[in-house]
Amino acid sequence: MTTPSRFTRRRLLQVTGGSMLIGLAGCTGSQTNQDPTDDSTTEANADHTSESGHHSDEGDHSDTESDHGGESHGHDDTVGEPTETADVKMLTEDGGFHFEPHVVRVESGGTVTWELASGSHTTTAYHPDNDQPQLVPDGAAAWDSGSVSDQGATFEHTFETEGVYHYYCAPHETGGMIGSVIVGDPDAHGQPALEDPPQEKPEAVRTKIEDLNAMCNEALGHTH
Repeated sequence: MTTPSRFTRRRLLQVTGGSMLIGLAGCTGSQTNQDPTDDSTTEANADHTSESGHHSDEGDHSDTESDHGGESHGHDDTVGEPTETADVKMLTEDGGFHFEPHVVRVESGGTVTWELASGSHTTTAYHPDNDQPQLVPDGAAAWDSGSVSDQGATFEHTFETEGVYHYYCAPHETGGMIGSVIVGDPDAHGQPALEDPPQEKPEAVRTKIEDLNAMCNEALGHTH
């Protein structure tokens, strides 16, 4: 028996803001009393600037990896063991759209709750009932939240069938707003979601599904 999805609305009780500490790297030096015609001084400053720039580049590179983290936008996408419930935020940030985390894992009969953090989004299963290719287990129920546009609004769906599920945001699918739910501890073989992405989908969608498949396969201990 499948427990129907449920849509609820609630106000955010508190919006907390964080402040970002920005470290300034590099060396600066006063050149007020330097003779601009002194070649040795110019060369020394050039060498110092080059060395300083090198260290600054290394720092910037580290910050870039920390802040963005590739597809994960710097968020931790480690997939753990199945839990009774899982929460996913629907986000518009950094000029893009995504679900956070990208992959969650619940027990059979577990519930996933999506909360709108920013923007306007849907959570919609890749299911024939939604006029989409099947990227959910055989016999699994479909879900579609419809457009969620009130900040703090939530939508939940209970997953009865073990397996891997891919879902998307209808307005932002081609922007890579696609996520996955792993239910239970399924065999990675024979999962429609983990097969090659549908050929009819745009390349950006196929690439994102391939990334999700790699994460799901790794979580299930199935590596090629």
